[in-house]
Amino acid sequence: MNATLKTLKANYWIESTEQSSRQLQKIVAEFEAGFEALAKIGPCISIFGSARTKPDNPYYALSAEVAQKLALNGFGIITGGGPGVMEAANRGAAKANGKSIGLNIYLPFEQHNNDYIDKDKLLSFDHFFVRKMMFTKYSQGFVMMPGGFGTMDEFFEIATLIQTAKFKQMPMVLVGRKYWSGLMKWIEEVMLIEGNISPEDLTLIDMVDTADEVVDCIVDFYRTRPLAPNF
Repeated sequence: MNATLKTLKANYWIESTEQSSRQLQKIVAEFEAGFEALAKIGPCISIFGSARTKPDNPYYALSAEVAQKLALNGFGIITGGGPGVMEAANRGAAKANGKSIGLNIYLPFEQHNNDYIDKDKLLSFDHFFVRKMMFTKYSQGFVMMPGGFGTMDEFFEIATLIQTAKFKQMPMVLVGRKYWSGLMKWIEEVMLIEGNISPEDLTLIDMVDTADEVVDCIVDFYRTRPLAPNF
């Protein structure tokens, strides 16, 4: 190894160690801020969906209706804090005078916090994994509206956490059969047939079309179960 390469490797190690230390401090600070802000938030449902859903899209109105009816049943609403479905859900929660929580993420495009989040319940994150921890730790159910890669990421991560018993089973509801049925058909006809999931894994997921069905799925689930933190 020549002297130049040795010097480059040494400098890289020093720089990487310093950067890692700063990053770790930032990550810990984000966790602490989230835990402190949400520790006593009470029963909540997280609603996921596309930031690109416009107010004239039927799923925008449906997201608002779902959130409003869940709030009227005593649940706080947690969203990613941005536009689209997230805005609609926070708007519905605010209309019902329910708790309206936003877990924003700093992105170079799309993401900005909406105006329907309670002022003391808006948190912003740099790291997706910290943000997702807050969704899963402080929710007692998950509603998946139509969305893109981010929504799919959240859907499969939550399904995995429930499937592997990393936290207790809880309702997970896909809203919009037209949107989700193709994915669920593939899961049943490919994943299941290949033996990569078990038949009981499919029972973890409900698929519905209306706000009332969403509420029924979640309320019925908890009729005989206590509402409790996930971790």
